[in-house]
Amino acid sequence: MIRVVLADDQTLVRAGFRSILSGEDDVEVVGEAADGEQAVALAYEQLPDVVLMDIRMPGTDGLEATRRITTDPRLAAVRVVILTTFDMDDHVYGALRAGASGFLVKDTEPMELLHGVRVVARGDALIAPAVTRRLISEFANRRKQPAPSPRLNALTEREREVMGLVGAGLSNGEIAARLVLSPATSKTHVSRIMTKLGVRDRAQLVILAYESGMITPGWMA
Repeated sequence: MIRVVLADDQTLVRAGFRSILSGEDDVEVVGEAADGEQAVALAYEQLPDVVLMDIRMPGTDGLEATRRITTDPRLAAVRVVILTTFDMDDHVYGALRAGASGFLVKDTEPMELLHGVRVVARGDALIAPAVTRRLISEFANRRKQPAPSPRLNALTEREREVMGLVGAGLSNGEIAARLVLSPATSKTHVSRIMTKLGVRDRAQLVILAYESGMITPGWMA
């Protein structure tokens, strides 16, 4: 059973998401929060698998609440998905840096919402390749000369290659096909990279790949 906390200051939005999620046999809504402070408290109380977090809330906003959840070792198993009105909301980037596993636009279709919750609950990041490319492009506009990260020294040459492909938005299967590996080997490489670099998921790996200068817009062209 996937346990979900809903955090949004609009009662109708929470009710809509609850209605969609509660109709599924494998999903249970275990709490609702009207602000970030309540969301953090519920994360400690309920230890949900996923928190659907509105980014703009009064008081403690979704960005700060996400940071507090994702940086506490006691909540290491809790994944945060950011809810936003526009998929290019400026705060989305800060939330991903803070440890969010991805984001959903509030007017997303019910099936996309359910898919997103299940994807994040199993430990994957909710960032499609198209969104990944836009994230990289946005970072390029903000930071013209990324600085090399000494953290990458821990990676083998093959792991650097795999990380670059993750940063470009390729799935494990696509990476396996490109490098002539088995899907299992590709997945193992990605898991080892995340462990070595101390990142929670692919979302943070994408950001690190760009910010370290490993990839740039047009790298896969």
